[in-house]
Parts: sequence; structure tokens; C-alpha cells
Amino acid sequence: MRHLTVLALRVVVVLALAGSLAVQVVLAPLLWVDLEEAPPGVRAPVVAIFVLGLVTLQVCAVCVWRLLTMVRREEVFTPAAFRWVDVIVGAIAAAAVLALALGVVLAPGEAVAPGVVLLIGGAALVLGGIALVVLLLRLLLAQAVDRDTEARQLRDELDEVI
Repeated sequence: MRHLTVLALRVVVVLALAGSLAVQVVLAPLLWVDLEEAPPGVRAPVVAIFVLGLVTLQVCAVCVWRLLTMVRREEVFTPAAFRWVDVIVGAIAAAAVLALALGVVLAPGEAVAPGVVLLIGGAALVLGGIALVVLLLRLLLAQAVDRDTEARQLRDELDEVI
């Protein structure tokens, strides 16, 4: 069952990476062209935020791939996993900041409805909450690593006694 789950998640990660790269290559230039008549000072920040948001998704995908590799090798309950989880938390937090920045860029003027800006602010809040949930999961991983280390030490002591 675990092998099938890891394989399915790897397929999802590959599709997410391929899709985000396609969007980055095809839609980012089209967005630049579409925003040609946007108010001054909006075009470059919106496209930059769009591309950087895709980069945060790609960073998370690569980190999840590395964690899946650790799961397959049964090495996930080691301190090495913390680095990948920390990068995921950072990428999600960066995405929250980018969403908030997008709302700030779009808020002035009448080009974008206030409700859309509020929705973007809500998305930033949700992304921040997701970062906190992943941080909580990191704390649970730390506890699991501590318990695994303790169990190994107890097994080693028991082997010495026997």
C-alpha cells in the first residue's frame, strides 16, 4: 500500500511540476501582453508575483519529491527530513507574502473590484495558515524522530543484555 501511495504522489508531483513549468513558459508572457493597458506600476509587479508564486509551488514539489524518496528508503524519521520540511514551510510562507503583495498592488484604483482584493487577502491568510499547519507537522516529525531514536537506543541496550 505504501509503495502505491508514494507512486501516486510522485505522479501528482510530476504533473504539478510539468503544469507549472508550462504555465510559466506560456502564460506568463501572455499575462505580460494582456496587462499592456494596465495602470502604471501594476504590470511588472503582477507578472513578477505570478512567476514567483509558481516558483514557490515548484520548490514545494521538489521538497515533497525528496521526502518521498526518504519514505521509500525508510529514512524519513531522521533529522535530514527537517531541512526539506523547513523549505516547504518557507515556500508556503513566501507564497502567503506574495499573495498579500498582489492584493496591495491591485488595491489602489478602480481597475480591480474591492471584493477581489479581499479574496486575495483571504487567500494570503489561508496560505499563512497552511504554513503554520506544516510547521506543526514538522514538530510532530521531530517528536517521531526523538521516539525512533529512543527506541533504537533501547533496542541496542536490550541486544547487549541478551
